[in-house]
Amino acid sequence: MKYYILSIVVLFVFSSCKQNNTNPEAIETLVETEEVVEVEKANYPENLSKVFDAHGGIDSWKAMKSIVFTMEKSEGKEITITNLNTREALIESPNVDIGYDGNKAWFLNKTEGEYKGYEPLYYYNLMFYFYAMPFILSDDGINYAEAEPLVFEGVTYPGIQVTYNAGVGETPEDRYVLYYNAETFQMEWLGYTVSFVSGIDKKELHFRRYDNWQNVNGLLLPKTIVGYGFKDDKPTEAKQSTEFINVRVNDKEIESSKFIKPENGEFVN
Repeated sequence: MKYYILSIVVLFVFSSCKQNNTNPEAIETLVETEEVVEVEKANYPENLSKVFDAHGGIDSWKAMKSIVFTMEKSEGKEITITNLNTREALIESPNVDIGYDGNKAWFLNKTEGEYKGYEPLYYYNLMFYFYAMPFILSDDGINYAEAEPLVFEGVTYPGIQVTYNAGVGETPEDRYVLYYNAETFQMEWLGYTVSFVSGIDKKELHFRRYDNWQNVNGLLLPKTIVGYGFKDDKPTEAKQSTEFINVRVNDKEIESSKFIKPENGEFVN
């Protein structure tokens, strides 16, 4: 994915990440700030602006400073914590912590065996990227174009294609397509390529469906995201569903110390 956006993994069966504390009320140390937020008006395509509006508005999103959400995994709860401006990140789970301190990604294996999970460099903000749809598509370095509509089970979904400027993120060659409801302008699907996994077609679209939303602090954010099979740049059948709980979006940053690599952690090249 990008500098502020990370590449997407092929599978939607993601692993877990948190320290022993799984209580979302106790994981945040918010920083009081007197900064006045002035949202710069960007030249988004008209239809994308309507999608943002349908989800609570880009101004409301840009006023937020931090986000936290939890996913239930087989190993236990995985909690993702992100500062929205710096993209400092921390994923905490019973077996491993993965973080990004604003400069480098790191991980802490909390088990006795060798760590064999997802590559931390590509995972530390992977689920944040999925979860922050559609607002994450307002990031810098993005190019927009109209995409061919997606037709699924007799319903037509208009599309907006997203590509990235050279040098933006780990995999600037990635391509994404946001498909939305033609009447409500709510996001319905995400199509995306995967460029960092060897042995797969790097131009073929993979698919996730967004049709179950929750209102969090005035923003419509996903309650569930469903991974789909895919063929010929089209979704086929529903696969893995991931639910997001204990979601918190706040207009205060979390202290940067939260994201510093632990002494016994390891940086990722």
